[in-house]
Amino acid sequence: MQIDERVVGDVTILDLKGKVTLGEGDEALKDKINSLVLQNRRRILLNLAEVPYIDSAGLGEIVRTYTTVSRQGGQLKLVNLTKRITDLLSITKLLTVFETFDSEADALKTFS
Repeated sequence: MQIDERVVGDVTILDLKGKVTLGEGDEALKDKINSLVLQNRRRILLNLAEVPYIDSAGLGEIVRTYTTVSRQGGQLKLVNLTKRITDLLSITKLLTVFETFDSEADALKTFS
């Protein structure tokens, strides 16, 4: 998995590319989020447009990421979910936990 970082205003956007799975993307995501939190960058938007698949370990890591950022007083939101990821979040009832958006512009407006 590849993670590209962009900053718009005070929001850090992470463009994830590839599968978020055990050993492939979960550690990379964890390291990146921990690094951002240590830099006091706590407004994070995960762009999942180019993520074709998330397994249970990857999903667990996204939940852990959300918890880490929230406990630090930050916000983590998701944008550009594929149908497969939307279905996964729906089945696991996590759509009620995460704020999700169809467009980056809409998501950026909601950071307070």
